[in-house]
Amino acid sequence: MAEPAKPTDIMGEEKLGKIIFYLLKGNHLTKENINYAKRIQKKLQPPKPLLEVLKELEYVNDEKINLAIRANKDSLKVGTLLVELGLISRQDLDRALRIQYEEKSKRKLGDILIESRIIGEKVLVEMLSLQMGFPFLEPEFMELDPELFQQVPYKLFMQNKFIPIKKVDENTVLVAFSDPLHKPTIESARKIFKKEIEIAISKKDSIDFAIQKMIREQNKDKKPLTMDDESIVGIVNTIIINAIRAKASDIHIEPMQDRFRVRFRIDGIMHHIKDYSKDIMPLIASRIKIMTELDIAEKRRHQGGRIGFQFGEYKVDLRVSTYVTVHGEKIVFRIINKMDALLKVDQLGMPPRMLENFVTRALNAPSGVTIVTGPTGSGKTSTVYSCIDHLNTIETSIITAEDPVEYVIDGIGQCSINEKLNLTFEETLRHIVRQDPDIIVIGEIRDFFSADVAVQAALTGHQVLSTFHTEDSIGALIRLINMKIEPFLIASTINCVLAQRLLRQVCPNCKKNIPRAQPK
Repeated sequence: MAEPAKPTDIMGEEKLGKIIFYLLKGNHLTKENINYAKRIQKKLQPPKPLLEVLKELEYVNDEKINLAIRANKDSLKVGTLLVELGLISRQDLDRALRIQYEEKSKRKLGDILIESRIIGEKVLVEMLSLQMGFPFLEPEFMELDPELFQQVPYKLFMQNKFIPIKKVDENTVLVAFSDPLHKPTIESARKIFKKEIEIAISKKDSIDFAIQKMIREQNKDKKPLTMDDESIVGIVNTIIINAIRAKASDIHIEPMQDRFRVRFRIDGIMHHIKDYSKDIMPLIASRIKIMTELDIAEKRRHQGGRIGFQFGEYKVDLRVSTYVTVHGEKIVFRIINKMDALLKVDQLGMPPRMLENFVTRALNAPSGVTIVTGPTGSGKTSTVYSCIDHLNTIETSIITAEDPVEYVIDGIGQCSINEKLNLTFEETLRHIVRQDPDIIVIGEIRDFFSADVAVQAALTGHQVLSTFHTEDSIGALIRLINMKIEPFLIASTINCVLAQRLLRQVCPNCKKNIPRAQPK
């Protein structure tokens, strides 16, 4: 009797692809499964990888694929894996291999794919984890052992891109590496901790973020905030704290020809505070960049960042922007005070009839989009938060996508965008509808994608709140049309467009009744 055909006899490894070949070899697939999937594949437009067709036909699943990859990891290359799993095309791989061949530096294939924006770092690291069998960890979201972290100067972690996670047992430490195959780094970790190393793999920026978090936690109680005009640290602290006490919304640090000046925006009006010697401006800029994790060496390009700042009972978020001018870098802080109480809807200053219509027709509507418009600094976000607070009940599920979260409200799923961690606005909006919300809050409609998400969510029965940068309410509708949103969708989904401005109020402690002059 003839022996049963082996996989190599039935179909060539090169024709099938390595993963399908190993699935066949491991008896996870049959010849009939593959032939049927091929016939389906030929009819598909656009075409799909054969492995994806096999998954959709439910002949294999992710668990079987992972088992096959791990059982044959020594003979699988990461480029092959990415192509066969449908994460990149064969043309993308060939282009990256050509770049790798032509360059003298011989960068790793993964680095070329990331820099060419063919794949994201997270996708690559997850694939390397699958290929190598190392667990994939995200240290910035984990509780790290501070005792292990203190054993090494943090610069060593930054340079070699690894960080200790925890003690597995008395003789073993779990350590996350960005390159778990770099033997000198692993050996140095063994010598440092004097224990066996259990290897995990992580993204570079995830390791960097975790290191910065551990440094901040170690330093937060070591030095109290100082206010003085002698040290650079003291000057920066003095400027920020005085601005918070004055209830300023913005701090302007402005270089001039012979000095630099500091101004605060209070109640919408700029107030000159103090002038300083121009000689210390570079030091002031460097200190602020260190605080906000910007690039200290970069002085020819504009930058932006943010940081939390706490002084006594004051707790604020600072959004920082540096702008290159002919006299140096101008620095502006936007101060978002988390201690401010939320206004109720009836405290926003709407006339009674308008307020009744707004609450009845917009906030209490079961679905549709409500947009708050106005120029920068007109109080749009405060109004939206007042609306959220009004709608927040035990029977309602509310979820937000904000850049950043400015007020934290109990009982609401608030997401703060962080592009350094690849937590982008687009990715967040793709997942937001899957969270089964009743009300969706989009921090700002900024492009077609966010506008389309708002409209589609309203069509599927959700209530949507958002802000828009326009001069008036009609301008919001025109901008939506300019963003290629169909007019009939705008008409059927937009419940309300509220345009607003800030007005200066009379001081309640100083106001007096002035009799109206009688006509002669």
